[in-house]
Amino acid sequence: MTAAEVRIVGFGMGPQHVTPEAAAALAGCDYALAVAKSAADPLLAVRRAVASEHGLELVVVPDPERDRSPGLDRAGYQGAVADWYAARLAAYRDVLSARGGVCAFLVWGDPSLYDGAIRVFQELGVAYDVLPGISAPQVLAARHGIVLHEVGQPVHVTTARRLRSDVASGQRNLVVMLTAGVDLDGFEDWTIWWGANLGGVGERLVSGRVGAVVAEIEAARAAAKAEAGWVMDLFLLRAPATGGDDGAA
Repeated sequence: MTAAEVRIVGFGMGPQHVTPEAAAALAGCDYALAVAKSAADPLLAVRRAVASEHGLELVVVPDPERDRSPGLDRAGYQGAVADWYAARLAAYRDVLSARGGVCAFLVWGDPSLYDGAIRVFQELGVAYDVLPGISAPQVLAARHGIVLHEVGQPVHVTTARRLRSDVASGQRNLVVMLTAGVDLDGFEDWTIWWGANLGGVGERLVSGRVGAVVAEIEAARAAAKAEAGWVMDLFLLRAPATGGDDGAA
């Protein structure tokens, strides 16, 4: 494999969020690398804008097909994911081997939160460094004008899939990411600060008592997707200070 270096660069939600440190790193790169999840992947346009802003060609690798056959058992599903991941690694390896040089890998938000880029390049065995970006929870807090935690208290960062089990384990102040819709049944008396496409096209914000705003959130999420062609949303969910429903387990 031709010697290559990779700079894993968090770019927030677009060119407006690229920090001076990240910009300096991009200036020293030869090209940028991205994966396209479909032929019409709408998120590529944002990565392309970041690359163009810094004079970089964006090399696009089609995401390998994954076996999504209905009826796959657990072992079959795990095998399909492993095969897909290996194929993606091979595609990256081919680009890095052919081009060498210094490659920028552009990461939404910040590479430290729910992103697999660091693990990928560790497995490939290439030299890499990491440039932090503005994360979605940071933008969420700024847009709503709030602090993510209460005085002297923790904030738990999790995924929508784990929300109910985390609440059942005692968490009462959660930043919830990787949503695919908002299922908040049982949390009607909790308070939510929600946002979609933060800092980008289709940005929407909603806050309030869950029971009063859940329909508004659903409508805002649909509107964000209609405007941008895609939607990324997250929320802060906080239990009532005293009394009330203590959440769905």
